[in-house]
Amino acid sequence: MPLASESELGTMVPTLPLTAEVGDVLRLPPVSPSLEDPCAPLRALLQQYMTPEEVARARDAYELAANAHGAQTRRSGEPYIHHPVAVACILAELQLDIFTIQAALLHDVIEDCNISKENIIERFGPEVAEMVDGVSKLGQVRFETREEAQAENFRKMFLAMSRDIRVVLIKLADRLHNMRTMGVMTPEKRRRISRETLDIYAPIAQRLGIHAIRIELEELAFSHLYPKRWHTLNEAVKAARGNRKEAVQKIEHALEDRLLQEGFAAQVSGREKHVYSIYRKMQKKGMPFGDIHDLHAFRIIVADVDTCYRVLGLVHSLYRPIPGRFKDYIAIPKSNGYQSLHTVLLGPFGHPVEVQIRTEDMHRVAEAGVAAHWLYKTGSSNVHAETQARAWLQRLLELQIQGGDSQEFLESVKLDLFPDEVYVFTPKGKILSLPRGATAVDFAYAVHTDIGDQAVAARVNDMYVPLRSPLNNGDKVEIVTAASAHPQPGWLDVVVTGKARSSVRAYLKTIQRGDAEVLGRNLLEKALQSLGANLQQVEATDFQRVLVTFNVQDESQLLAAIGMGEVFPLVVAHKLLPEEGDRGRLAQTARRLGHAVSQLLPSRLSREEATKKPLLIRGTEGMPVTLARCCRPIPGDPILGFISVGKGVVVHTHDCHNIREWRKRRDRWVDVQWDPAAQGEFPVAIRVVAESARGVLARIATLISDEDSNIDHVDIEPQDGLYTGITFTIEAHDRDHLARIMRSLRSLPMVSRVQRVKG
Repeated sequence: MPLASESELGTMVPTLPLTAEVGDVLRLPPVSPSLEDPCAPLRALLQQYMTPEEVARARDAYELAANAHGAQTRRSGEPYIHHPVAVACILAELQLDIFTIQAALLHDVIEDCNISKENIIERFGPEVAEMVDGVSKLGQVRFETREEAQAENFRKMFLAMSRDIRVVLIKLADRLHNMRTMGVMTPEKRRRISRETLDIYAPIAQRLGIHAIRIELEELAFSHLYPKRWHTLNEAVKAARGNRKEAVQKIEHALEDRLLQEGFAAQVSGREKHVYSIYRKMQKKGMPFGDIHDLHAFRIIVADVDTCYRVLGLVHSLYRPIPGRFKDYIAIPKSNGYQSLHTVLLGPFGHPVEVQIRTEDMHRVAEAGVAAHWLYKTGSSNVHAETQARAWLQRLLELQIQGGDSQEFLESVKLDLFPDEVYVFTPKGKILSLPRGATAVDFAYAVHTDIGDQAVAARVNDMYVPLRSPLNNGDKVEIVTAASAHPQPGWLDVVVTGKARSSVRAYLKTIQRGDAEVLGRNLLEKALQSLGANLQQVEATDFQRVLVTFNVQDESQLLAAIGMGEVFPLVVAHKLLPEEGDRGRLAQTARRLGHAVSQLLPSRLSREEATKKPLLIRGTEGMPVTLARCCRPIPGDPILGFISVGKGVVVHTHDCHNIREWRKRRDRWVDVQWDPAAQGEFPVAIRVVAESARGVLARIATLISDEDSNIDHVDIEPQDGLYTGITFTIEAHDRDHLARIMRSLRSLPMVSRVQRVKG
C-alpha cells in the first residue's frame, strides 16, 4: 500500500496506552506533564508506591534536570523538561526503583547540558551516574555515516546494559515517548525512526520480556511506517470486534462458569490481537484478513503452578484441543523468562481459540520481563528472567571482546534479537534455547567457544550428522571434538547465532593476518615501484597520515588489509606519495603503465578518440576509469572516485544517491578531479515535461541538435493527457554546455519543466 501523507499521519497515528490489554500489570494510562507543574503527574505516580523521602529524592533530580535544560524546547515547541518527566512516568508505571527514576529524569543532561558525570556522582551517587552515562549518546565522537554512529551508540548501550540492565529500561522508555510524539517530524524521519524501532528496540523489549512496552513500540512504529495499512487493518479489527462480540462473551462466560463449578479461584480475561501482530501473520502465511480467525485469546490467572496444569485439563474437557498447538513454557521457559501454558482449542463457532494459563507471578514477569526484578517492594521472584537476561548480555560481551567494528557487532546482536527458539538438550540433560534454523555448529559455540573451534562432527539423537545439520525441538546433541580441528570459512554460510558467527570470523581473521601482512607488503612495494618509488623512501609523517585516512592502528594492520583485498595497494601508494608530485615523472609512469600521456597533460580529444582513450581524470594515474551510469558525471561536476573490483575507479558526482551507502568505505575512495583540459562528448540524461501536442518532440530534438548535441536515446512517458514526460540521453561537452541546452529548452513555450536526471 502507498504511504500516507504527513497530514494523514497527524490524524490516524494512534497513541496506545500501556494498559491496552486487560489484566496488564501497568495500572495507569500514559500521562503527560502539565504546563503548571510538569512534575505533578510523576509525583502522583511515585506517591502510590514510594516513601515521602524517595519522592523528595526524585524531586531533587527533577530540579537539576529542569535547571540544566533551562529554556530548551522540543521540536513541538514544548519545554524540553517534559520529555525526561514523561520517560520517568513510563518507568513509574512499571513501579521501578528510585535510582531508575532519578536516572530517567537526568538521562539527557550529560549529552545536552553542561552537567558532567562527576556532578551527578556528587549529588546522586555512582549508581545513578552510571545509568545516565550508559544512556547518553556518543555526542563527542564524529563518524563518517549515520549508520556507523548509530551502530557505535548501540554498542555503548549494550555494554552499559551488561553493567546494569536498567540502562536499557530507560532507553526503551525514552524511545517509547519519542515514538508517541513523532507527529511534528517529517514523514521520512518518522519512517527511519520507526524502522529502527522495529529492527532494534521492539526486539530488545521482547528479548527482555517487557511485553507492554514492546506492544506499544510495534504498534506506533507500524502506524508511522505504513499508516494506510495500519488504518485499514485497525478499521477491520474494529468491525470484526463487533461481529464476534457474542462469541467472545460466550467463551469467556463458559470458562468462568466451568472454573467456578470445579472450585478454582481464577481470573479470566479476553484480549484482542494487536494490529501489528495480525499484519505479521498475514505476511508470514500469505493470508487475507478474512481468513484470520484467532483475533481473540483468553488468559486465565491462577494461584500456583499445580493449578495451571489442572486448569489445562479442565479447558481441554470444555473445548476440543487442536493437535500440535500446545506449548508448555512453564517447564521450558522462553529465553526472556516468559512462563505460561498455551493451548489452542476449537471454539463453539468452529474457530480456533487460544488460551493462556499462568500464575500471578508469571503474569507479572510476562508483562514487565526483566524489569520485574526491580518492581518496587513486590517481593516477587524473577530469578529465571534475570538469569536469562544476564546470560544474553554475557554473550554480547563476548561478541565485543572478539573484535570487529561497530556495525559487525550490531549485525551479530540483531541475529540474537530474533530467536524464534528451538529447545535442545546437552548429553547431561541441560536445556539450551537456540534460534530457529540453528545448526550443530551454533550448538557447539553455545556450549563453549573452545568446543565450537574444535568441533569435527555431531551426534544428534545418537546418530552422527554433519555439523551443518539444522536442529529441531527436543534433539539431544553431542559434539565430537579434535584438538587439531579449527573453524572452517564455510561455517559462516550456515550459522545463525551471533556468537558462532563472531567466533568464526575472529578465528579466520587471526590465522589469515600473518600471511596477509606478507602479501600486502609485497603488493604495496610493487605499487610504489610502478610510481617510481619504494617503501623505504616513504616518510614517517606520510605513513602516519595514511594510517589515519584508512582508520587503522599501525603499519601491520594496513598491510594485512591490503593482503586480504580490503584496501587497494595502488590507492595506498598514491596516498603515500607527496600530494605535489613531479608532473614529468607522473607522465613517464603513465607511459610505462601503457596509458597515454594525454591522461595527465592537456590535449583535445575528438568524440571517437574520447571513447577509446582514458578519461581526463586527475588522481587515477595507473588505474582504469569508468563513468558511473547512475549519475553520469560530466566535466564541471564535483566528483568522487570509488575503487570497484573489475572496474578500476568508478567516478560519481558528489550528490549521487548511490554514494551515501558507500561513504563508510573510506579505503575505497580516491580524491579525483577533472583535468582542466578535459574535452569530449559525455552522455547525460535530462527529463523534459512538455505539452502533448503534435510536433513537440521534433521541435525539442531540433533545438538540441542546434545546440551542438546529439540524442542517443529517448523515453516517452505519457502523464495526464495534457503533458508528456520525455527523457533524453544526450551528449554534452561539459556542465556549461548542458546548462546552455537546458536554458534553450526552457525557452520553448510548450515546455513546462526541464531537469537533469541522476539515478
